[in-house]
Amino acid sequence: MNHFDLCPKRRSALRISIGKKYYMLRRYIEWFTDEKTYAKTRKSEQLPFVHSSHQTILLRKLKDVEMWYQHNKVKNLNIAIKKLNGIVIQPGETFSYWKSIGTTTRAKGYVDGMVLFYGKFKKGTGGGLCQLSNLIYWMTLHTPLSVTERHRHSYDVFPDSKRTQPFGSGATCAYNYLDLQIKNTTNRPYQLHLYLTDTHLVGEWLTDQEPLQSYEVYEKEHWITPAYWGGYLRHNLIHRKVFNRQRKQIDDEYVTENHAIMMYEPLLEASQKNA
Repeated sequence: MNHFDLCPKRRSALRISIGKKYYMLRRYIEWFTDEKTYAKTRKSEQLPFVHSSHQTILLRKLKDVEMWYQHNKVKNLNIAIKKLNGIVIQPGETFSYWKSIGTTTRAKGYVDGMVLFYGKFKKGTGGGLCQLSNLIYWMTLHTPLSVTERHRHSYDVFPDSKRTQPFGSGATCAYNYLDLQIKNTTNRPYQLHLYLTDTHLVGEWLTDQEPLQSYEVYEKEHWITPAYWGGYLRHNLIHRKVFNRQRKQIDDEYVTENHAIMMYEPLLEASQKNA
């Protein structure tokens, strides 16, 4: 990993706007010209076996973040889930997060939520949907489905607080150029089941046969280094253990690596873990 690639870059608002339009156009062209078969079938009838499930709390108190961001996020999640719930990925098909959800406009009912922007946060229409892409990515790592596109956060914005998953185990999203894409390389269909409770976002990957394998995702290595321009960089390696039906480990697979600019002091992170 080249640390120069992580160095914060100063760009004008005009350049950012032009760059965003360019990458969005490139994605539209890709959707229409590539040879992928995108999953689009949704079924209300659920497949019988749960291969992976996960839930994340809806309302979290984040440092210096007003709670209205969290409440608006729930409204946005509710709209997006209606586009994704029940979608079936047949063998050979690819699931695209943004192709399935579409644009997040006020006309569709989306409201302002929190959007991470160059290590800080701001309000943006449809903000908060990263919680949904994070959930889907994490669940997918516990299945044989293949993640073919995933983007990591370049900034580590908030200190760990009651973290239950390894750092860097999510998938950031931005319509439509930062996408999450998942290909079904198995010979069985997989169905995405999503819903909200009063307190949590809940998801499941369902399939039509009892799964042959299970997975345990873990952080294999973690380290922090000083950045040459000041501040610190956070790094880790994520692997997963593969088990057969008898819970005998049959493999240990590399998943991904993460490198991010820390927006807080490492000692703050350590103190919160020990609190």
